[in-house]
Amino acid sequence: MQAIAVIGAGTMGHGIAQVCAVAGHPVHLIDRDEAVLARARTAITDHLARAVEKGKLEPAVRTAALDRITTTTSLAEGVHGAHVVVEAVPEDLELKRRVLAEAERAAPVTAILASNTSSLSIARLAQPLMRPGRLLGTHFFNPVPVMTLLEVVRGEATEEAVVDEIRQLGAALGKEVIVVRDAPGFATSRLGVALGMEAIRMVQEGVASAEDIDKAMVLGYRHPLGPLRLTDLVGLDVRMAIGTYLADALGNAAFEPPQLMRDMVAEGRLGKKSGEGFYRW
Repeated sequence: MQAIAVIGAGTMGHGIAQVCAVAGHPVHLIDRDEAVLARARTAITDHLARAVEKGKLEPAVRTAALDRITTTTSLAEGVHGAHVVVEAVPEDLELKRRVLAEAERAAPVTAILASNTSSLSIARLAQPLMRPGRLLGTHFFNPVPVMTLLEVVRGEATEEAVVDEIRQLGAALGKEVIVVRDAPGFATSRLGVALGMEAIRMVQEGVASAEDIDKAMVLGYRHPLGPLRLTDLVGLDVRMAIGTYLADALGNAAFEPPQLMRDMVAEGRLGKKSGEGFYRW
């Protein structure tokens, strides 16, 4: 099994590391913060333990998966020898560019670089790279071990062989893979954020409660969860940043974050990660 490096040990990063390790890949999980790495290891261990308790995973598979994950604060050490490097740092263009450029310098020249971005342009992410054809987007969904979709984003320069390899990797991880062109918001964020922003505007205008709006989409349209609960899970700050970017990139006010959202973010009501958003967690 080819080695995979994951840069960023937050919720998305450690989820990606987990599914790769369960699938049999050696994984190097990288983060500059030792405390974040420790929390990531605990989260992976706990999630796998629950899977064993529920009969969804054999104990031997859990043990083997944990043994395959190594952690490091050194990006150069972590990407050395990796066949695929997945960047999973916060949704900030310049930060992602710096991380990807550093990874490209330290990784093998044959390595595939994958950005776990939900909306940022792959072409813009590729600008500082020497080998832009080795970069593409891999938009995983939270929680990564549970959600089956993987949105693969082909950049203008992305080599077709790179897309094919990641498509095969996604299938091996148990994901349903879709391939989309590099356009603002891709397919999923463009649709999902538009729905989320309109739901927030409806709460702001007093059309209905967050609970009833979510219930309408779950029972009326068979969505697995409502747009406001989903916003809480993703993080209001994350979704606000994506909405701001899409409103500017597409010139469409439908993506503009409502004042209610801006106020909640300013107050620290970010959703599940802060304990309160549209719901209490």
